[in-house]
Amino acid sequence: MSFLGDVAARAIHPLRVRLRHTFAGQTEGVPAWEDALDRGDDAGYFAPTSATWHVHGGMTPIAAGIKALLLQALHPGALAGVAEHSDYRADPLARLAGTIRWIFTVTYGDTAAAQQACAYVRRRHEPVTGTYASATGESLEYSANDATLAHWVHCAFAEAFLTAYQDFRGPIPLPPDALPGESGADAYVREWSVAGTMMGVASPPRSRAELTAALLQYDDDAQLSGGPRVREVVHFLQQPPLDPMLLPGYRLLFLAVVNSLTPRQAELLELRQWPAFLRPVSNGLARFALAVVQVALQKVGPSELAARRRLRRLGVL
Repeated sequence: MSFLGDVAARAIHPLRVRLRHTFAGQTEGVPAWEDALDRGDDAGYFAPTSATWHVHGGMTPIAAGIKALLLQALHPGALAGVAEHSDYRADPLARLAGTIRWIFTVTYGDTAAAQQACAYVRRRHEPVTGTYASATGESLEYSANDATLAHWVHCAFAEAFLTAYQDFRGPIPLPPDALPGESGADAYVREWSVAGTMMGVASPPRSRAELTAALLQYDDDAQLSGGPRVREVVHFLQQPPLDPMLLPGYRLLFLAVVNSLTPRQAELLELRQWPAFLRPVSNGLARFALAVVQVALQKVGPSELAARRRLRRLGVL
């Protein structure tokens, strides 16, 4: 390594350590579950050329995770489950690590691993039940495995990951097996509907238009709301208990995510957005923050590398 390269490596090392602890729960090495994705007997649900690999690869899932949490909080039933059955305030990194494990196992694992990951989450959801006040004030029962709530969470997730990729990387590449007339965004929504089905969603959207219509329908049906509990989640996401070294970059990402919301979503979340003509500036700052993270971490993540080892073993690559 050159002198300048050595200096750069030493300078970036503290950031790398903190990022690994935040996302993987350990400062060195690769979590065992990620290495285990090289096992299995099939190629999994998504090919390396899929829209799903494109959208879930790279650094944009970091911003997508912030947006997904904001959107999911708008449904009082989904929010009640998190607020009453989760320790996200006390141990947010554990919840983050669990979500990351599910996303990457479904994305990069073989079909058995993906199914097991979804079944595990659904088992964890079984005791998550209770009542909540709907947006119209009606007292309703909720269950985390309820098909309606699962549908909302799936739609919020797909919207967040789709728009994060488009905002910070550009159009989603069209996969080789795209259906006639599909865009890259359509292909992603269709592909990821497989995950929705495994999580108990009865009829997940299968195109960009269907996803947009589904999100609008929730608001039209008065199923979304703001209020004190939403305000609490927003405040937590604005000031998360992250390592001080990570907070400046996180705040740039949060700002860009807020600017990517629809005016109605921002209104319910009580978040102020920059004027439209200034939003490219916030997007540029967010891209810079993501680029710094990518320099600190591997360009290709351990989950994808493990999946590629499995695919080579199976003769797919």
